[in-house]
This record gives sequence, C-alpha cells and structure tokens, in this order.
Amino acid sequence: MDKMKAIGYEQAGPISAPNALIEIETPTPELNPHDLLVEVMGVSVNPADVKIRANRSPENGAKIIGFDGAGIVKAVGSEVSLFQVGDEVYYAGDITRPGTNAQYHAVDERIVGRKPLSMDFPEAAGMALTSITAWELLFESLGVQEGTGHGEHLLIIGGAGGVGSILIQLAKKLTGLTVIATASRPETQAWVQKMGADHTINHHESLVDQLQALEIQPKYVASLNATDRHFPAILELIKPRGHVAMIDDPKELNITPAKLKALTFSWELMFTRPMFQTPDMIAQHRLLTRVAGLLDAGILQSTVTSKFDQLTPESLMEAHKIQETGKVIGKQVLGGMHHK
Repeated sequence: MDKMKAIGYEQAGPISAPNALIEIETPTPELNPHDLLVEVMGVSVNPADVKIRANRSPENGAKIIGFDGAGIVKAVGSEVSLFQVGDEVYYAGDITRPGTNAQYHAVDERIVGRKPLSMDFPEAAGMALTSITAWELLFESLGVQEGTGHGEHLLIIGGAGGVGSILIQLAKKLTGLTVIATASRPETQAWVQKMGADHTINHHESLVDQLQALEIQPKYVASLNATDRHFPAILELIKPRGHVAMIDDPKELNITPAKLKALTFSWELMFTRPMFQTPDMIAQHRLLTRVAGLLDAGILQSTVTSKFDQLTPESLMEAHKIQETGKVIGKQVLGGMHHK
C-alpha cells in the first residue's frame, strides 16, 4: 500500500479548463501520532473546495483537495485512543493537509466522529463540514446554549445551502429560537421550510421591510453569504446588543456604525481548531459523534440532495461545476475512488 490514487489539480483556474482536475498517483500518507489512516468511501463538495481550486495554485506538484470524508479506519498512529482499525468514521479534515479526494487519507482522530449508523458513507460525508460549522456558529460564536433562546429570533441569511440547512435544524431541535431563513426561489423556500424554518423571507428583497412586516427584530444573525451586500440591512434590523456571526469572505466590513447598538461580531471557521492545533480541538470529535447520534435518532435529517456513485475526475468536475452555480440546495456527495 505504498502508492495510492488521488484526484488533484496542478494549476488554479476555471473548472471548464482541460485537466482542471486529474487523477494522480501519490504515496499513501504516513501517520502522525494522533492520525487515523482512513480508506475513503465517500466525500462531498463544499464551496471551500471550489474557491481553493479556482484561486490557489499548488506550490509543488498536484494539490489534493476535498474536506468532507467518510470511510473505514485501516491503521492508527502511536497515540490514537479514540478509534481502532475497522471503525467507520466521518469528518471534515484540516485545510493545511492533503484532502479526501483520494483512496486513503490521514486525519487527526480529535476532529473525527463515529459515522452515523443510519447513513451510507457518501451521505455521512455530506454531513461533516456543515455540521461542524453550524454547531460552532450557533453554540460557540453566537453563544446560544442548548435549551435556551425562547422568545428570541435567529435570522439565517442563505438558509438553503449546506450550512444553512443544518443550522436551521440545530436551532429548531436544540434551542428555543424562532428561525427566519432567507431563500429566493420556490424550491429553496420549500427546502428551508422542510428543514424547519418558522418564517421564510427573500434575500433579493428588503430584509428590513420583510422583518418589519413580520414584526420581528432578531437578536442573532447568521450571515452565510453575501455579507457585504446585506451588512447595512443587518445593522438596521438587528436588536441592540445583538450578535452577528459570519462564515463568508467579504472584501471589507466597516463595523464602526454598529457601536450605537453595541453589537458583537464573530467569525466561524471550522478549520481553525485543526489548523492551530488548539487545546480544545477534540470538541470537533465530540460534536460530530453527538450529531451522528441525533441523525440516527431521527432528530436531525440528512441535507444531502444529490449523489454521484463514484469519485472520478469526471464526476468531481461535474460536482464542482454545479457548486459554482451558487444554486446548490443542501449537499452533493460522491462515493469513493475505485480500488483495484
């Protein structure tokens, strides 16, 4: 098992370019003390995959991307204590290491969860990154505690994407918050209602006017995309001493006008813990295992909406093309690479 197949890219650019993604042969990863070697049986595509492939050229050779993964543990590092060979796991990886678009993948056990028993590998892979992001955003960035929030409102801007789909569910199932989600098309409005949103408003129309019509002034805002476009509206519509959490990449934000309302701002990036090896990075193991239990109990529902049988350069390019439209509802997933 010295060599393995993987899919990567050699130069940044559009997905329409020939050889935008190619199959490569590369050494099977060597393990650090806390690492698991996972045989990858399922992956998914996130906006992060597309942004990196389009904008960041690899420094030496081909770069393997892909963050979400699910599979079977084949080997363990010298200090691994949470898992053993044969365990079925799911996780969202570390942006500073090679990705999951490969036959085998090395990942730190502290950011890995037990795979939901009720899901196959691709579907489980589709739940990892978005669940971590939504969980950290709600319970850590916004600081909402489970079982609290009654009488308060959470506005989710961009409710039908992968993170929004699970954030709606976490807020509705584990807190008392009333959830308003933005969605602009009939199919996305139907989707956020299926996920449990109490109210749906259109982010292509005035958020302020629509919330005033509902007589709602949210204490919490989760801005998942187009934060720079919606920022003036957010400052106007939010309650004094409210809290805004963001996950996208606005060019610049002038938060000075927010002083009058004494607002709090937070960034959420699920890669921060593994990237900086924070002392509490095991929190991701715990929350993923908790989410798996909630999925198996039927308390949370899958957000996967499309599935490719196998991971090939062709299927991955197609998934990237779909992701780049910005119109993906929920999550799209792929099976593993073919093993000889």
